[in-house]
Amino acid sequence: EVQLVESGGALVHAGGSLSLSCLVSGFTYPDYTIGWFRQGPGKEREAVSCISGYNGRTYYADSVKGRFTVSSDNAKKMVYLKMNSLKPEDTAIYYCAGDILDILSMDEEDYEYWGQGTQVAVAS
Repeated sequence: EVQLVESGGALVHAGGSLSLSCLVSGFTYPDYTIGWFRQGPGKEREAVSCISGYNGRTYYADSVKGRFTVSSDNAKKMVYLKMNSLKPEDTAIYYCAGDILDILSMDEEDYEYWGQGTQVAVAS
């Protein structure tokens, strides 16, 4: 059974940093792609970043490029999203999602498995 569990959400001030974690289990290592998505208050869910478990390639949304970094620790089956220079507009519930993909994808329709989400709030 595939399970994704996020953690690390918190309240931070603008300009601060936060690191989210996603514990990944159930995939046949490492043929999976993990995406990070977020849904802000009153907004549609949007893609933030994704990483290939196979080769470590990454991709970022323009809104977070240069501020967020996605990484993985395959031994620990963890995927991280390090967020720097946080802005109030980064406030959202952050989800990690996974699936067996041979491409990097920022399309939520490509992901079957989702975590429960973790809340990030950025105060101005």
